[in-house]
Amino acid sequence: MAALLLLLLVSAGVLLSSTEAQEAYNKLPDNYRKGVDLALQQLNSHAGVKHHFLFFKSLLKSDIESGFDVSYIYHSFYLKATKCPKGTVDSTQCKFRNDRPLIDCSVCYKTFAGEIEKDPKPYIHCVHKPALTEDMMTTRVEHCNTMSYHSGAPTLLASKS
Repeated sequence: MAALLLLLLVSAGVLLSSTEAQEAYNKLPDNYRKGVDLALQQLNSHAGVKHHFLFFKSLLKSDIESGFDVSYIYHSFYLKATKCPKGTVDSTQCKFRNDRPLIDCSVCYKTFAGEIEKDPKPYIHCVHKPALTEDMMTTRVEHCNTMSYHSGAPTLLASKS
């Protein structure tokens, strides 16, 4: 009887975790959710990925508003594998797998009027957490910093009248 109770508690905890993660995703501002969606889209495009992934938690969020409804978004977060197969549409019943490493993702992109711009091209870098190195983390941040400062967009301060 005790083993059954323990199994029930563990199962409820796993379900609760995936439900909380979905709530965490839904609580993200729209500009950040769009970046998570980009990362999930890229991850699902790999043939080797067999399971459905869900947003797990944010590590770092940053945005620079440069005016004229333009923002540069940087978001570092974890994705976690579920027991559902890749391509699952309704992920409300998907339970997290605890036998797979987290996927550490960083994305940065430019938005105009809340939509992701194609130029500069959005940067998406995801890797299994154990394989992430300090050099990779530094490269991510440097790439995103370069993107926001070298956009080539004209500003009113640069115009002469």
